[in-house]
Amino acid sequence: MDLENVRTDIDNIDDKLVKLFVERMSDVLEVAKYKKEHNLPVYNGQREREIINSLTAKVPEELALYVKVLYGTLFDVSRSYQSKKIAKSSKIVEDIKTALADTDNKFPDYAVVACQGTEGAYSQKACEKLFFNPSVMFFENFKGVFDAVDSGMCRYGVLPLENSIYGTVTEVCDLMNRYDFSIVKAAKIQINHILATKSGTTEITEIFSHRQAIGQCEKFLKGLKNVKITPCENTAVAASMVAKSDRNDVAAICSKECASLYGLSVMKDSIADSDNNYTRFICISKKKEIYPGADKISFMITLPHTAGSLYATISKFAAAGINLTKIESRPIAGRDFEFSFYFEMEVSVYSDELYAILAELENSDEKFKFYGCYLET
Repeated sequence: MDLENVRTDIDNIDDKLVKLFVERMSDVLEVAKYKKEHNLPVYNGQREREIINSLTAKVPEELALYVKVLYGTLFDVSRSYQSKKIAKSSKIVEDIKTALADTDNKFPDYAVVACQGTEGAYSQKACEKLFFNPSVMFFENFKGVFDAVDSGMCRYGVLPLENSIYGTVTEVCDLMNRYDFSIVKAAKIQINHILATKSGTTEITEIFSHRQAIGQCEKFLKGLKNVKITPCENTAVAASMVAKSDRNDVAAICSKECASLYGLSVMKDSIADSDNNYTRFICISKKKEIYPGADKISFMITLPHTAGSLYATISKFAAAGINLTKIESRPIAGRDFEFSFYFEMEVSVYSDELYAILAELENSDEKFKFYGCYLET
C-alpha cells in the first residue's frame, strides 16, 4: 500500500464531500424558509430517524453505527443553521438587549443586600467582595434572601451556589426555580474552615456548623471519637451559639474571622478535606441587570424523558462553538426519575450565536428558564 496515494485519494473524497455539504446546506436553508412560512418546527424527529434507518441499511453492518453518529451530527449542524437563519422573536433576547441598554456601566459600590446567616458568615465575606460598601441585612434561611429580593426589601441578594469539595448547594438550586430573578454578578471565595471553641476548652463532645461546612470537613470529623455533629443554619450562627453557650465542651466549624468576631479561640486550623476549597456565590436582583464584561450565562431546561434529548441539546452549543462549563441534573418534584438540567456557558453577551440558541430554546416545547448574563470575579 502506498500511504501517500491513499491520502491523496482521501483528500479528493473530502473535497467532494465538502462541495456536497455546501450543496446540502443550501437545500437545508430552503427547507428552513418553508418551515418558517408554514410555522413548522425546525426539529422533525420522525424524518431524521427514517433517514438514518434508510442509510444504515445501505452500508456494511460494521459501519452502521458510524453512519448513525455521522448523520446525527449532520442533523445537529443542519438544525442549528436553520434555527439561526429563521430565528423567531425571543422575549429573552429582547430582555437582554433592553438590560444592556438600561444598565449602568459600573456595578454599584453601595446597595442594600440580603444574606443568609448572621454577622461573620461567608456570605457576608462574598458580599464585601462584590460591593465596596454594602448595607447587609441578614435572614435566617436562603428562602428569606429570595423573599427579600422578590419583595423589593433588598435590591440584591448574595447566595452560595456550589463548593469545590461538596458540590451544589441544593436548597439554593431548588429555590432558583421558584422565583423570578436575575443573576447579575458572581464571586469565588476561598474557604478556610477552623475548629473554634471558647478559650480554655480542652475536650469537645459536640460540633455545630452548616451542612455544607460539615461535608467539606468530612475526613477530619471522621477522625473524632464520641463527638456529636449538629447541623445549624450557618457557620456564623454556629460560632454565635458556641460563644453564647454555658458549656465548655462545644465547638463550631467556621472561619478565623468569624471566630475572632465572637471571641472564640482556634483549636485546630485548616480542617477542610482540601486546601483548594472555594465556594461560588451569586448575586441576584429582581430586575435584569447586565454589566460590561458579562461572559457567563446560566439557565435551566427541562428535557423530555427520551433517549438522546440531552445530547441533542448539547450539540446545539457545540455547533455554535459555545463552551458549556457546567451541566447538572435536578430531580423534578412529583415526576419520578425525570430531571431538569442546570447549564452554565461562557460566551459574550453580544454574541449572535448566543441569541440564536436562546431564541431556539425559548421557542422549543421544553420548559426553559433563563437566569442571567453576568461576570464572575
